[in-house]
Amino acid sequence: MLTILDYQAGNQTSVRLALEALNIPCQITADAKILEKSLGIIFPGVGAAGQAMQTLIAKGLDLVLKDLIAKEKPLLGICLGCQILLEQSQENATTMLGVLQGQVVRFANDQLFDDGSRRAVPHMGFNSVRFVKECELFADIPDTASYYFVHSYYTKPAPELILGLTSYGEEFCSVYGRKGLWGIQFHPEKSGRPGLKILENFYAFCRETQHA
Repeated sequence: MLTILDYQAGNQTSVRLALEALNIPCQITADAKILEKSLGIIFPGVGAAGQAMQTLIAKGLDLVLKDLIAKEKPLLGICLGCQILLEQSQENATTMLGVLQGQVVRFANDQLFDDGSRRAVPHMGFNSVRFVKECELFADIPDTASYYFVHSYYTKPAPELILGLTSYGEEFCSVYGRKGLWGIQFHPEKSGRPGLKILENFYAFCRETQHA
């Protein structure tokens, strides 16, 4: 069973519904014992970094996550959950989990597109990903696939962690991590068939890891 981390940061239910549509067993929980016994963890999130980290710390989930990641429990961070894996965020000047090296920064308000039009912040809508390294999560998904983004901040991980880039007036990292620990800036649960395939691939990886 997959567990969806409950830390009062939005979109847990939409992730659960997407997994249930795929017949993937799952539950939403903040229980450390259930998280430890699960095949893998999905770390979703919608909201502000500062408040999310305060909740994680208050529930003791920051230490639980660090421990499980150290034990190589598979984890997929989505949107805010993707950002919290890094060290620091400009949003609320927040110290994050720091399980992977990198920062979270805000899109500049004065950025222009090539046609001279002003870039809106937040970045909202469907966009593509250009992969610079292979990633198990995106197996059997066309390179032309688009995914749903809604965010004002983006990740700047250590260069060796970057897996995929997205263009929005500039290229930013939209997929990063290492085998078994991934962060994706977009919402797979809102990205149609390609997004559902990512969730299927994550579940398949978790099952393979358990039986390895």
